Amino acid sequence: MMSGHEARIKAAVKHFWKTRGRQSAKQGSATGRRDTGARSAVTGGKQMDGFVELIRDLLIEAGLPVDSIHCNSRLELPGYFRAEKKWDLLVVVDGVLLAAFEFKSQVGPSFGNNFNNRTEEALGSATDIWTAFREGAFKTSQRPWLGYLMLLEECPGSMKPVAVREPHFSVFPDFRDASYCRRYELLLNHCLRERLYDSSCFLLSERSSGKKGTYREPAAEMAFDQFAASFLGRAFAFIKSR
Repeated sequence: MMSGHEARIKAAVKHFWKTRGRQSAKQGSATGRRDTGARSAVTGGKQMDGFVELIRDLLIEAGLPVDSIHCNSRLELPGYFRAEKKWDLLVVVDGVLLAAFEFKSQVGPSFGNNFNNRTEEALGSATDIWTAFREGAFKTSQRPWLGYLMLLEECPGSMKPVAVREPHFSVFPDFRDASYCRRYELLLNHCLRERLYDSSCFLLSERSSGKKGTYREPAAEMAFDQFAASFLGRAFAFIKSR
């Protein structure tokens, strides 16, 4: 399934792969070796900026004030289990927290530990902000909208079945022989069911063709169109209520 925003998503995907390539080459040249597990590109950041700018542009086009959308600075929100958490994009209008976004990615070759880290981050960030909200951290704000966008490299390592260990108890059936791609799909789906996030977007992109902007959406309920409709719906409702 392809999105109605296909051309703009392709530009963001292309930016992702080109930025990763430049970061990896630059760091490898500077140190004489590359970080293990493609960490040289991960530690450089900025590869998801194309998606950040896409969301920012859509919010502005919807009618939100430019100065209410934060994606370069002033990204910290108070937490309950920690003092603060830095998000990737925030929408704060006249002191009201309207929305918060996370943009994450993962490429090979190391999927196992990184998947676990991404899982813990996603669950921890959502639990922290909702508890802080319950305790009144955001004052006059109604329940904010929370979104999560994930780009995963499509390659043999992410698509092949992964064995599970069950020394004492059985894992849930959905996880048995599930690839890391499927595990990410389950993670995001379960986060939506538990209302940890209001919407999520899950994209796959192969390294070589991705440099031309190629991507695909493996789960219709987590396609970009659905994601955009959710946060833009919240934006339009807020604007109408003012």
